[in-house]
Amino acid sequence: MGLVAIVTWLITAMVGIYLLYLWISGGGLRQQATKVTRFPTLLIFAHPVLAVSALLCWVTYVLTSERVLAWLSFGVLATSALLGFTMFTRWLGGGRHARGAEQRFPMIAVLLHGAAGLTTFVLVLLTAAVASGA
Repeated sequence: MGLVAIVTWLITAMVGIYLLYLWISGGGLRQQATKVTRFPTLLIFAHPVLAVSALLCWVTYVLTSERVLAWLSFGVLATSALLGFTMFTRWLGGGRHARGAEQRFPMIAVLLHGAAGLTTFVLVLLTAAVASGA
């Protein structure tokens, strides 16, 4: 299950990179100064930084079987997921919230990123729980 989680994590990351590209190329960084976007720069960049940090912990867990790394990875991933859910709810608000570069996000890409992320979250939780004997 640990390797399957890595695969779903990589799928999530690839779609996330595409969404980040759309946001940046659509002027997301420039819109910060004019408050056109509801996606603060800290939120936009903290989400993937935390997700990548959690992935590195997870790969180390898979290689070493150190249970503490599995739970550390899950905790960091949970924080990243909360930030992602925050962005999703702001994006889902339509015209009221998705006023800037995030308007360019294709629905299918957002849903795929979220579904793959949720799958990864569940796999990491289950694997960590099984590794701990819970």
